[in-house]
Amino acid sequence: MQKRVNILNKKARFSYEILDKYTAGIVLTGTEIKSIRSSKASIAESFCEFNEKGELFVINATIEEYAFGNYYNHRPKAERKLLLNKRELKKLLKEVQASGLTIVPLRLFINDKGYAKMDIALAKGKKLFDKRETIKDRDNKRDLDRIKKSYN
Repeated sequence: MQKRVNILNKKARFSYEILDKYTAGIVLTGTEIKSIRSSKASIAESFCEFNEKGELFVINATIEEYAFGNYYNHRPKAERKLLLNKRELKKLLKEVQASGLTIVPLRLFINDKGYAKMDIALAKGKKLFDKRETIKDRDNKRDLDRIKKSYN
């Protein structure tokens, strides 16, 4: 049985307000996919950006070098192309240019067919008071759950 690979970006939901989600394919080399299958990747500090041709790339995503790779190994922080439909790319580009929104990766996973996919989101940055409110709500929910548990 194959282990499920699910690499999350926990900072994204705290720092950004998620407006729209997409699932994109990601272009990888052989040693990159092997490192992802062994869960040796991180998308915590990464973001997505368009190049001059209108292609979407994920920047600053870290995929560690494959342990058994030789001189064919990849660079850990290379830019990697994301694959979406033309319609989705045009919509994202228009939103980013018009309203100053950003595109952040939320999750890197391997689907049932064995392909690496990335959940990305169109997001708006939160202000400091929004982050404080999120922390307060999380603490209140935790306290409520403790009280419920003590009565059961």
